[in-house]
Order: sequence, then structure tokens, then C-alpha cells
Amino acid sequence: MPFADAGSADLPLARILRLALFQVSVGIAVVLLNGTLNRVMIVELRTPTWIVALMIAIPLLVAPFRALIGHRSDTHRSVLGWRRVPYIWYGTLTQFGGLAIMPFSLVLLTRPDTFAIGLVAGCLAFLLTGTGMHVTQTAGLALATDIASEDKRPRVVALLYVMLLIGMTLAAFTIGNLLVNFTATKLVQVIQGAAALTIVLNIIALWKQEARNKAVTMSSEPPTRFSDIWAAFTSQPNTKRLLLAIGLGAMAFAMQDALLEPFGGEILGLSVGSTTALTGAWAMGALVAFAYCANRLSAGSDPLRLAGFGAVAGVAAFLMTLFAAPLSSASLLFIGAAIIGFGTGLFSVGTMIAAMGLAQKGSEGLALGAWGAVQASCAGLGIAFGGLIRDGMAYFAMADGLGSTLADRATGYGTVYCLEILLLLVTLVVLGPVIGLGRPKNTDDMESFGLSEFPT
Repeated sequence: MPFADAGSADLPLARILRLALFQVSVGIAVVLLNGTLNRVMIVELRTPTWIVALMIAIPLLVAPFRALIGHRSDTHRSVLGWRRVPYIWYGTLTQFGGLAIMPFSLVLLTRPDTFAIGLVAGCLAFLLTGTGMHVTQTAGLALATDIASEDKRPRVVALLYVMLLIGMTLAAFTIGNLLVNFTATKLVQVIQGAAALTIVLNIIALWKQEARNKAVTMSSEPPTRFSDIWAAFTSQPNTKRLLLAIGLGAMAFAMQDALLEPFGGEILGLSVGSTTALTGAWAMGALVAFAYCANRLSAGSDPLRLAGFGAVAGVAAFLMTLFAAPLSSASLLFIGAAIIGFGTGLFSVGTMIAAMGLAQKGSEGLALGAWGAVQASCAGLGIAFGGLIRDGMAYFAMADGLGSTLADRATGYGTVYCLEILLLLVTLVVLGPVIGLGRPKNTDDMESFGLSEFPT
């Protein structure tokens, strides 16, 4: 059985799988925010794409604060003796609140007289859901590293990451089947069912996982300073070039996040259920990338070379997506979505391992925080720009600004996909000189690969 060796006498596999349920709840929210809702809002509810893109980008802008969230949970003061549980619970309640009000805010968006209040409520719902996801996930992964022994920690947290992707895959296909015959009432039921399931899954996940330790939570030691470590980290050769490559690649892969499902629905005429399955295809591609990375890194491959391979795969994937419209090929779109997930997985894992290679002793969290901050911020900007460019180019093309041949709504989507290809090519140019930077200094580091600190 995969990951059977992750368990131990002190931490059985059954307990790890129970803890991993918080990742399943996060996966459900990711599918709703990045998959189902953007297609429903654009195609069924006729919401302007730029508004949807901005809403989807809101949760990603919270991600740069994950390092702060993790640090606060490290130093949390609690008379109950818990450090991680309060943050996981706060995150769960916030995620629940965002999902609970979300369907009603979407209904308000469909009416001209309530559009303004619906827009405010929708932004709040996306912000609450995204904040809850990030807080829950950050504290949950920290809890996993706390309770796992050092030798088992990589496999334990790798299993949690895989459970996130499995949760996304199952959620995509389940939600897709539930919304085959789309109605507004059914959408409300699905989203609020996801909110209730979030509470249930996370209560089960948290039950008797963290031991109470007042000696740690009531410590009077001053918090660790990060300013000196940050200065040392950024002063290393090629660090800024690597961070630039991470930002460009993250933006390139993320610009389509708010467009892939609407593209399938509006241009190829796919149903809500079919387009939601695109997110499942993306998650399956990411799972394959994870397994491939584990195999290649164990064999001694350079992480940044894998990241470059991911960028090349992304170029091929966006070409497939681009040609799916003129060929009217849903199969080509699904293959492209899976390869986008594969390329994203390779690029994310490769650059993350390279960032870890830059970390000095005791600064691994800072290195990952820098990686996560750059990636999440640029991904959020990419999603927002993708929506704006798609709407602007579609309007210009439909107004016959590009000639009768391109006077089609697919032109807006195609422009974004072409821009993503260009950004990935620039990423490869920036990445080239630092190939070899992320290679671990000894083979033991490769053999223990398991994404023990992967900030999913």
C-alpha cells in the first residue's frame, strides 16, 4: 500500500489518514473557488469575467501571510496547552462562514438592483473562505510535523499533500455529477453542503491529535527575529533571479485558473459537470507530477531542471488548449488541463526544493515563506490580469477591432493562452543560468524527499 511506511507505533497510519481529512476539506474549497464557481458565475450567472477573476484572486493574496500564521502558531500562548488546534479551528470556522454566505451573494449578483451589495458580499465570502483555507492548512501541516517523528515526517506530510490532490479530484467529479442539471437551488445546496462537510471533516481530523503542553504554550521566551536571517537569505548569489523565475512561472500557470472552465462552457458548450471535471483532470496531472518528482529526485535529478521541464510541459499544454477551440475538441481540452496540472506540479516542486537549497541552517521556514509569498502573490496577479485581458480582448475583437476572422469570444481566451506561453518562455530564459542551484549537496537529501515542508 502506498505510504504504508509513513505510520509508526506512536503515530499509526489510521491516525495520519484521519488527520489528513483537513486537507480533503481544503481540496473541496479549492475546487469550488477555482473551478465550479468561476464557470457558473461567468456562463450561467453572466457575471463579467474580470469581476470573477478578481474574486478568485482575493484568497491567493492571503497566502503570503502563511509564514506569519505559522510563526504565530509556533509561539501561541494558551492556558489550554494547545498551539495548533486553536488556529485550525479558527480557520475552519472562517472557511465555513465564507462558504455559508457565498451562494446568497452570488444570487444577489444576478440582479441589477442588488449587484453592488452582492459584489461586496461575494468578495467577503471569497476572502473568508480563502483565509480559512490558508490558516487551516498552515497550522494543520505544522501539527503534522509536530506529532510525526523526524524520520517519518517527510512521508507523513507528503501523504497529507497527496490527500489534498485526492480530495480535489473526488470533489471535482462529485460536484460535477451533482450539477449535471444545473439550477440555482442546487448550487446553493452544493455550496452549503460543502460548508457543513468542512466542519464535520475537520472535527474528525482534530480529535485527540495534539497533546496539551502548557510548558510550551506558556513559555516567556522572546520571539525569534527574522530580519537578520532574511538579509542573509536575499544576499546569496542568484536568489533574486530564482525568485523572479518563480514569480513569472507562477503567473504564467495561474492566468488560466479563472478561465479554463468558462472556456469549456462558453466556447465548447460543455455542461457544468463536464467543465468541473477539468479541475479533476488538473489534479490528476499534479498527482502524476508529484510521483515523477519523487522518482527523479531520488535518482539525483536537478530540481530546477525538473522545474524547466514543467515549464516546457506548460507550453505544450496551453497550445493544446488554444487549438481546442478551432478544432471543437473537448478531448484536447481535457488532455491540456491534465498536462497543465502536470507542468504546474513539476514547476512548483522543483522551485520549492531549490528554495530550500538556499536556506541556511534554521532558516528553512523563511526560504519556504519567500517561495510561497512570491508564488502566491504572482499567481493572484496572474488570475486578475487573465480576467481583465480576456474581457478586454473579447470586447475589442467582437467590435471588429481585429477583423472579421477574429471577431469571436474565443479570441479573448486565446490571447491569454498565448500570453501564458510567452511568459513560460521568458521563465525558461530566466531560469537557465541558475540550473544546478537547487541540487542537494548529498544524496541523503534526495532519498528523504517527501515534501516535508511543502506549503500547499
